[in-house]
Amino acid sequence: MSGAPRLTVRRVGPESAATVLGIVREAFGTRPTLNPPADALSETESSIATRLALGGGLVARLDDEPVGALILDAVGDAVYLRRVGVLPTARGHGVAAGLVRAASEAAVGRRWLRVVARQELPATVAFWARRGFVQTDRREPYVELVRRVPVLHEIATAAQMRALGARLAADLRAGDVVVLTGDLGAGKTTFTQGLGQGLGVEGAITSPTFVIAREHAAAGGRPALVHVDAYRLGGTAELDDLDLDTSLDAAVTVVEWGEGVAEGLAESRVVVRISRVPTAQDLEDAESDDEPRLVEIERLGARWVR
Repeated sequence: MSGAPRLTVRRVGPESAATVLGIVREAFGTRPTLNPPADALSETESSIATRLALGGGLVARLDDEPVGALILDAVGDAVYLRRVGVLPTARGHGVAAGLVRAASEAAVGRRWLRVVARQELPATVAFWARRGFVQTDRREPYVELVRRVPVLHEIATAAQMRALGARLAADLRAGDVVVLTGDLGAGKTTFTQGLGQGLGVEGAITSPTFVIAREHAAAGGRPALVHVDAYRLGGTAELDDLDLDTSLDAAVTVVEWGEGVAEGLAESRVVVRISRVPTAQDLEDAESDDEPRLVEIERLGARWVR
């Protein structure tokens, strides 16, 4: 019995114009008839090649088969995602989400990701909204949506990790949700310690693994910090059973291992992804708090667009 197909997304240029055009034509050709017709249907291999030469694009593959594509169009401090298409036979495999994720990485250094959708396609508009895009303009029949581009930080020591958490705390207010993700020992609790210092909370912040959730009060009328470990939770339903709603509006809630579980806590959230940067020292001391990390901070939803 074969496993699930492997999804890969790679940056491409004008040499892939024929592949991108084929995906765009098939993906847009199966959508409902629109008036006026979708601009994508008038693309040619030459016009796609010109777009790819200017800003590049992305092609997603399941195993070795190209099944999704988009074109990157840099305009000022934003990158527009154009001609986003997934073959009908490949839907349900996370292809569109993978393209958006790769586009976010490709846009690092810009401030915004933008996309234009047709208002006659509410499911498409809802797809973008689920991925943190917020409607900023509507000019019939088009809807423009935007979200912040993630920011990457290279961290060399535990002290720098705490300092980064403290800097993020300066942007937070009661009701905000921070979702932390990363391997065991990546530095999630260390980051939370810095965030707690920035908020001015009381008491030492340690991993809440054995209690699942721990609340830390703050002095001077500042919001409390609710620190949750979702590692042993089976999903959103079990997170709801913690009755966190009673404190969400009055606290900053940080959920370790929260990606894929905690998104329902708030429409707007900050996602912090921590990964190790492999070095020769890893072979000798894989648990060192001072090994290099790459920290991606992604602000999603209307709270951060404003």
